[in-house]
Amino acid sequence: MTRSTGPARPHRALRAPEATRTNALPAGAWWLWALGLATAASRTTNPLLLGLLVGVAGYVVAARRTDAPWARSYGAFVKLGLFVVGVRLVFSVVLGSPVPGTHLLLTLPELPLPGWAQGIRIGGRVTAEQVVFAVYDGAKLATLLICVGAANSLADPARLLKSLPGALYEAGVAVVVAMTFAPHLVADVLRLRTARRLRGRPTGGIGAVLRIGLPVIEGALERSVAVAASMDARGYGRTAPVPPAVRHTTAVLTLGGLLGVCVGTYGLLAARGALYGLPLLLAGLAAALAGLRLGGRRSVRTRYRPDRWGARAWLVAGSGVAVAAAMIRAAGVDPGALHPGVVPLTAPVLPLWPAAAVLVGLLPAAVAPVPAAPSLPPSTPAPTSASEETT
Repeated sequence: MTRSTGPARPHRALRAPEATRTNALPAGAWWLWALGLATAASRTTNPLLLGLLVGVAGYVVAARRTDAPWARSYGAFVKLGLFVVGVRLVFSVVLGSPVPGTHLLLTLPELPLPGWAQGIRIGGRVTAEQVVFAVYDGAKLATLLICVGAANSLADPARLLKSLPGALYEAGVAVVVAMTFAPHLVADVLRLRTARRLRGRPTGGIGAVLRIGLPVIEGALERSVAVAASMDARGYGRTAPVPPAVRHTTAVLTLGGLLGVCVGTYGLLAARGALYGLPLLLAGLAAALAGLRLGGRRSVRTRYRPDRWGARAWLVAGSGVAVAAAMIRAAGVDPGALHPGVVPLTAPVLPLWPAAAVLVGLLPAAVAPVPAAPSLPPSTPAPTSASEETT
């Protein structure tokens, strides 16, 4: 008697818990985490700490980045950071630096300048001290850009705009419409160029650009009218009556709060502004939030599926704030470790407890939900071979 076994069952791969719409982190949590790392980077020029910050940001991006189009921007920000370091180095070599140095590397031909340009030189001596100082300074700015790039790669811009307070919903709608129409315009241009190429018509030159531009503008205008009609049908633009006293109070609180935020942020980024920067920043945030809260009374809209801040979101945002607070504290306790000297030229040393504080920024890689993997096609059953038959 011959009996044939059925098709072999495909093995199911074990997967980690994936992110869904309900447990995905709010975009604001990622931005607070990235801004905390950027604040920490602004307090030091130690290349070891800056490299550690870049490594922390890169690891979290690699572990929790999705397949969305905006998630591919991290590499562009890394390249931009390297470009900034190169530009800073070229400017230091060509235009000189006020940093004195004794280790001469090379001497460039110096261009004579008139007397009114005293203090500025082009060319001349290039020392190792000024080159190292330029690299430190450029690495600091590059780390700031990379931290911002990490936030762009991890946070959904549409969800971030949807989380704006009611007082700013007009600006959010304008940004969303602009972000929606830009890809459509590019797609229309590519489609029209392909159609002209298939018909044997030229796709380059001023004439072709003018012939392509007219249909593109016409399509964009029609799409704009359709979107405006759709938004008007859904009630966009409606406002509730607000007393004049509330409007004036809202304007004073919002403008004063934003001014305090700007001054406080400058104080935190400056070398000696930590004493007044943090109080002004907190007071400005409180005033701006109060103004936005009052300004939201004009809005009569509802928010579809608002983002909820759970324990994971607070842990992600708190890890970035903790890194920033620890680095600000370290800058006040031991500034020499965070700003290695270049005159005399010495090798930088990695301070232990600031480095351990930077590692707190790795917490999102453990607590944030794993991004959803792309769906795989169903496995086809394997054909039964003659060797699988039993007698």
